[in-house]
Amino acid sequence: MKILVSVKRVIDYNIRPRVKADHSGIETANVKMAMNPFDEIAVEEALRFKETGVATEVVAVSLGTAACQETILSALAMGVDRGILIESAEELEPLAVAKLLAALARRENPGLVILGKQAIDDDANQTGQMLAALLGWPQGTFASGLRLKVKRIEVMREIDEGRETLSLKLPAVITTDLRLNQPRYATLPNIVKARKKPIERLTATSLGVDTTPRTETLKVTEPERQRRQVMVATIAELVDKLRYEAKVI
Repeated sequence: MKILVSVKRVIDYNIRPRVKADHSGIETANVKMAMNPFDEIAVEEALRFKETGVATEVVAVSLGTAACQETILSALAMGVDRGILIESAEELEPLAVAKLLAALARRENPGLVILGKQAIDDDANQTGQMLAALLGWPQGTFASGLRLKVKRIEVMREIDEGRETLSLKLPAVITTDLRLNQPRYATLPNIVKARKKPIERLTATSLGVDTTPRTETLKVTEPERQRRQVMVATIAELVDKLRYEAKVI
């Protein structure tokens, strides 16, 4: 069985994002980038399936500019077999990403597609659900545990009432939660080997997908910072502020 895993290039989670001077978006120039943490979990789970003999091939796909090749290389260094880069100069919305992944899934014919439940840059949490709808495949979202059986997969997920287990017929779309696993570190030999693994380049046009944006960003601003400390001159002023201004969080 082939497993297709989507990996997105985002600002490293240790970096505090900054708004561009013209308020047109988030500054990414000279900023450390990395693989989306939820996608790392997806890659790790796919590799575990391959190591147990359930999967025969793991393919990582990234969408965006040529710089996204670095993200694919990170996945290859973890142990993925090959990569696919769908190049696009414009910013891709979740629906466009889902359409591109659906077109690729029809071409690659995987038995399973695994994605992170969301990307930490937009927190949209939409792509996996849209992809399942476009393909007409069953979906298991926010997976905290997976168990593959003959032609089926069991998805353990946490809900408000506790935990539930879904039994899905393959092929299926899975989105991963943080509790699913702990991603491995790429070893130096695997990092070297990753450079020799194939990365195929495609475009939205070659896949027959229209990625024209449906929304327009008017302005991006930082959230208003709240003052956490206030200096008072007297006890009476302190009591007055506690009585009339203090808010319990």
